[in-house]
Amino acid sequence: MSEGGDIRRAAMNLLARREHSQQELREKLQRRFAPELIDTEISRLADESLQSDQRFVESFVRSRLSKYQGPARIRGELRQRGVDEQLYDQMLADNPVDWFSLLAELNQKKYGEQPPLDAAEKARRIRFFQYRGFNFEQINTVVD
Repeated sequence: MSEGGDIRRAAMNLLARREHSQQELREKLQRRFAPELIDTEISRLADESLQSDQRFVESFVRSRLSKYQGPARIRGELRQRGVDEQLYDQMLADNPVDWFSLLAELNQKKYGEQPPLDAAEKARRIRFFQYRGFNFEQINTVVD
């Protein structure tokens, strides 16, 4: 089989496991194949709708929401994976997320009904929620 066929098979094997962004596919395939051949094959896969950054964003966001991650963290991780931020913004416009209730759920799961005992505990909670990708407006609704 030609090297192009090998690239396609390798890419399809990766896509069969989960959705990948074009950048992720490119990075994984570059370990084994020449970059100029990879770009051609990735374009072909995208044209055939076998690879889709939009599907990747939808899948990725669903996964991160189930892990109680906030908008800033999700945006940053998508940026690292080479995804156009407009795809993320469009996905959120089509499927709005109530970040406040997601954070309230996380707060309930992690801390229950127990309010912070002192300023140090409050600061720890704030840092934890920031790390998860929530903003101060969202955090203030559950910490205060």
